[in-house]
Amino acid sequence: MADQNVPPRRPRDDRGWDAPQHPTSDGYRDLDAAATYGPAGHSAPAGYGRPAGYPGGTTTLPPQGAQWVGPDGFGRQGYSPAPAPGLPNLDDDGDHGRRTGRRRALAALGGAAVVAGGAALAMTPQVRGLFRDDPVAGDATGTVVTDGTAARPSGQQPSTVRTYTEQNESYMGSRAGAALKRNSPTGGRIFDGPAAAAAATRVTVRTVLAKDPVRHLASRATFGGTPKVLADIKRLGIDGWIRWQLDPEKIAPTKAELKLAELPTLKLTPQQLRDQRDQLNERGAQPERETVDATIARQIWSDRQLFEVMVDFWNDFLHVAADFDGGEIYRNSFDRDVIRKHALGSYPEMLIAANRHPALLLYLNQVDSRKDAVNENLARENLELYSVGVDGGYTEKDVRQAALLQTGRGVADGRYVFHADRHYVGKVKILGFSHPNSSADPKAADAVIDRYLAYLALHPSTARYVAQSLATRFVSDTPPRSLVDRLAKTYSTNQGLIKPVLMTLFSSSEFWAAVGQKVRRPMEYLVATYRTLGVRPEASLGFSGDNRRTPYAQGLRQIQDKMRELGQYPMGKPTPDGYADVYVAWTSAGTMVDGWNEAGDLLGGWRKQFTYTAPAKLVANPPSTAGAYVDALARRLVHQKLSAKEKALVLGVAGVPATAKVDATFNGAIAAVARTILASPQHHLR
Repeated sequence: MADQNVPPRRPRDDRGWDAPQHPTSDGYRDLDAAATYGPAGHSAPAGYGRPAGYPGGTTTLPPQGAQWVGPDGFGRQGYSPAPAPGLPNLDDDGDHGRRTGRRRALAALGGAAVVAGGAALAMTPQVRGLFRDDPVAGDATGTVVTDGTAARPSGQQPSTVRTYTEQNESYMGSRAGAALKRNSPTGGRIFDGPAAAAAATRVTVRTVLAKDPVRHLASRATFGGTPKVLADIKRLGIDGWIRWQLDPEKIAPTKAELKLAELPTLKLTPQQLRDQRDQLNERGAQPERETVDATIARQIWSDRQLFEVMVDFWNDFLHVAADFDGGEIYRNSFDRDVIRKHALGSYPEMLIAANRHPALLLYLNQVDSRKDAVNENLARENLELYSVGVDGGYTEKDVRQAALLQTGRGVADGRYVFHADRHYVGKVKILGFSHPNSSADPKAADAVIDRYLAYLALHPSTARYVAQSLATRFVSDTPPRSLVDRLAKTYSTNQGLIKPVLMTLFSSSEFWAAVGQKVRRPMEYLVATYRTLGVRPEASLGFSGDNRRTPYAQGLRQIQDKMRELGQYPMGKPTPDGYADVYVAWTSAGTMVDGWNEAGDLLGGWRKQFTYTAPAKLVANPPSTAGAYVDALARRLVHQKLSAKEKALVLGVAGVPATAKVDATFNGAIAAVARTILASPQHHLR
């Protein structure tokens, strides 16, 4: 049975599978060019359009009669979480007075998740609504829309008419972003190695998190610290653990990773997926969704945690949505052969591989682009999103020149091809790259495009854009300029190799000084909750599943569906800009409450496809007094003690003083106490 929340697939031809020629008004068109966004295509992300013409300009023109297919009319919609369903499971026990107290405690802890100037940011109106006596939260849709429909004449600077507002930068221009910036480290220096940097760096920012370098590294370089991760870092040392993580091929797969063999499409090639599509449909297998399922499993259970963090980073930076029309055939291959292959390798090689992969060529309509009808979508995003960035110095003329150069690349019979008869021949100049582009030979013409992409990937603006993005991911929503400069220099010196950049990052005092400067996005919060609760991938005793999918496969799909409800899941954003990586993009009371409720479900062991540690057994030999038990449970779940104020809120949920005698079940309140700790800023921050 298909999942309930997935819209039925439209009837369609085998676009991208077989590519017979079909006559059209302008000559010819093959079926693998039919993945066009907008009225002329199918399955378009909201707001995408594809106008027939484009204003002229002072650039080298394609042959007479050619048409430009540009991004005028693209309306890019930002993050829009699902409307808050009230507080569905938050008030599910106790009398009204106790419910109100529990709600206030959770809201007080969750609303303090971001610290600015040492104090919590003012909570949003939606979160403040949780303090009212009625149990319904205010509207929490949090919709952000950027209108990209303005005309973009040739020669006009993209930074003034950008297709996208650079999401991290724009969000951080808000009042909340300014408050965060005031509490961020402003400078630093590099040391001989990560351990030396950690030992020499003094944390001066005000934060509720423990100023413990082991905990800090576990929070930033993994999807959530666990007792095992913390023990590994202490055993190997900071330098040894990072070296171990930077060599993921030598890290043995976990049981959960071996169980990914239960996802039948994961290892199939695009050709096999095409050949077996009918059988897979009968089994209810959806390849693009199984790619996401597998990614979630690795985030939760893999020991290759830094690698998975970098896979997630690149999936946002060089983004191809899982659910685009064609993702069912090509997205898993893109994950395996582009993102994962190069995640800790070379970004120039990644960008070149991406531009030769059917997934990206279809997703951004490069299959439609030829010398007499130039589609500039991929050419623009290669500049704006995947390399130098919108402020990287290029103009609309550069976009058009790049679009001309990239004509000819396409897909036929499910594979990358170069159509020499569709390729524009003639001199091009793009952001300092110039080439006569005079050969009609397919190999020579194709090689020129690769040379251009390598030039882009090694451009100083790309070095800075990658550095800024990595520093935002690992350090702070407003990373210090000193660190960005240092990372950019390492990137350029090492010709786009990623490991040296990461070693520079971890060897910099700015990383170790930024304790408490990042908040988990919804997906990260959920994954960290699974990890810290020690959920195991085996099914609970007695659970058998159905005839088509194993319990493990069913459970992963349910996690994915929950992430979709929260508004973030791997490869999930429909538009090419990927998810924002700053907290103020994700402030939604409904999302926060939904995450807390999922933590409650995990503590209750309701998702029987997995195995759980009973809440009363999270702490071995629990103390006999309430206050000491809260301390022990906090150390187990968030790896540090809570503040006195937070501890009092947790005790208030149980309705007992710190000196009260309690048993292993906290006198029946252990699940509520644990869930409240997981709503604390110590768990929301990373």
